[in-house]
Amino acid sequence: MYNNDPTHSTPLRSSFICLLTVCLFFWQCSPKITSYDPPIDTAQEFSSTGEDSISMYWWEAFEDPALNKLMDSSFSHNHNLISIWYQLEEARSIRKIQSTFLLPDIEGSAQTAISRPQPDFAGGENTQIGVSASYEVDLWGRIRAGVQAEDFRMQASYFDYQTAAMTLSSQIATTWFQLITAKKQLNLAKEQIAINEKIINLIKVRFGAGQTKGVDILRQQQLVEEARNQQLLYETDLALLKNQLAVLTGVPPQNFEVSARDSLPRLPPHPQTGLPLDLVRRRPDVQRAYRDLLAADRDMAVAVRNKFPRLSFNLTGQTRSNTYPELFNDWAYTLGANLVAPLLYWGRLREEVKRAEAVKNQQLHNYGQSVLIAFREVEDALVQEQNQAKRLKVIEKRITMAKKVQRQLQTEYINGFIEYLDILVSLEEQQQLERQKIQLEQDLFESRIALYRALAGNFDLEYIPNSQPANQN
Repeated sequence: MYNNDPTHSTPLRSSFICLLTVCLFFWQCSPKITSYDPPIDTAQEFSSTGEDSISMYWWEAFEDPALNKLMDSSFSHNHNLISIWYQLEEARSIRKIQSTFLLPDIEGSAQTAISRPQPDFAGGENTQIGVSASYEVDLWGRIRAGVQAEDFRMQASYFDYQTAAMTLSSQIATTWFQLITAKKQLNLAKEQIAINEKIINLIKVRFGAGQTKGVDILRQQQLVEEARNQQLLYETDLALLKNQLAVLTGVPPQNFEVSARDSLPRLPPHPQTGLPLDLVRRRPDVQRAYRDLLAADRDMAVAVRNKFPRLSFNLTGQTRSNTYPELFNDWAYTLGANLVAPLLYWGRLREEVKRAEAVKNQQLHNYGQSVLIAFREVEDALVQEQNQAKRLKVIEKRITMAKKVQRQLQTEYINGFIEYLDILVSLEEQQQLERQKIQLEQDLFESRIALYRALAGNFDLEYIPNSQPANQN
């Protein structure tokens, strides 16, 4: 069937035209994408709101250059975040692989055989070259639905990366402020040790003059040792928090250096909470759950279309010759079509549709649960911050009153009206309140961080490999 006559290619061109017409006809048969609302009641506005708009880079509201530097380092060098980035790269490749099924597969082949001369046979070379192409027409949009499913999974992986980055940013900010608080607590413990030792010296003077009992010295010494115990605890916390920051920023703890400031920064004004619907649209974890739902919807479309017939075409072209110069002179072409329809699969395809529908319904309610959790996290952060601010005011009043009580008791002790034990109990309570105040300030900042994380959407972040993370000096 080797022929150079160009008129023989007319049936082949007609076949190609028919194939193109069929493809264009069924191109619009892909099932449409359905949009879904969360399967929950309409949410009312949040319980409270502020006036300041929230930035994508919410930590910049604290105006702390050291914190900003830690964030930049962690986004480039945190290994958990980098690992999730490569999961996104994997999802992109899977999506590209799936999209190639919309295109024909083309293969080439070549072979050469050499026969030695035999009696009554001259021998020689036999070279054959062939090209083949196979293509499945996307009847009913089955292949395109599969591409759409992988596209949504790729988007879900992107939102996974954004969610991980948001979680990392909150961990960095929380750990950084805990480090500052630990340093502040350590400084307070040293001050309390100095105050308690000074009181011991005064008691010893009074004891020498016969104005007090020896047991008062022992009681005060117990308070000194308690303050020293607190100092050791805060020194341990300081070291452990530095190690935690090192790991979060991708640096070996023994190579990490950071200098914490002496006090927490100013708490920024309360941010706007916005509308619940806006929160659903900007939260990356919620958007990830929604993309999982859409991917499951596309998987179900694929399962439904698997029950329909499939049409594919195969085109092959071959040439062969005993001499290389004449190899490309004559070609033989074959064009075939294949239509396959499932007849009896014993309910396997039907059950696959039911399975895909069950998965879609699972993802629908996972999406609804993600929305509810997002709303709860905002409300939790609002309640915690409001109540912690109130508690902070209460404890400040208690410290003021404790100092007044302490001064009054000292006067009465000097005049011999009370035992030193009363002063000791009052002093210990005052010092505990001072430590509690510092911890409440830290809790207030953690509530604000939780609120920022609950309200903030995803931010533009592209991983840029950098093998040399910088220390925070």
